[in-house]
Amino acid sequence: MQTESYIQSCTDMLDDRMFAALQDPARVAILRRMFALGRADISSIAEGFPQDRSVISRHIRILREAGIVSCENVGRQTLCDVDGPAILRRLEAMTEQMRAVVAACCPEE
Repeated sequence: MQTESYIQSCTDMLDDRMFAALQDPARVAILRRMFALGRADISSIAEGFPQDRSVISRHIRILREAGIVSCENVGRQTLCDVDGPAILRRLEAMTEQMRAVVAACCPEE
C-alpha cells in the first residue's frame, strides 16, 4: 500500500457513517435512552425529549442508516433497538483495517 492509500484508508475509516451519526449530541442522548429501554417504539423513545417525535424519528433513521440501530414494523408500531452485534462487527473490522495501516505506515520503534 502506498502512502496515499494509507492516508485514504485512515480518513475513510474516520469519515465512517457510524462516527458521523454519533457526532450529534441529540443522537447520543437518544442512543443512551435506547440502551436503557431495550426494544421500544418510537413514542416511548421520544418521551422526555424536548424535540418533537418526528425529529426523534429522523434521528433514529440516521442511526439506522449508520448501522447502529435496527427497526422493525410490528402492526402500526415501529420497534427499534440498538444493534450491538452490528456495531461490534463494524468496530472489529475497523480495528483490523487500522492494524494493517499502522503496521505499514507507522510501525512501533
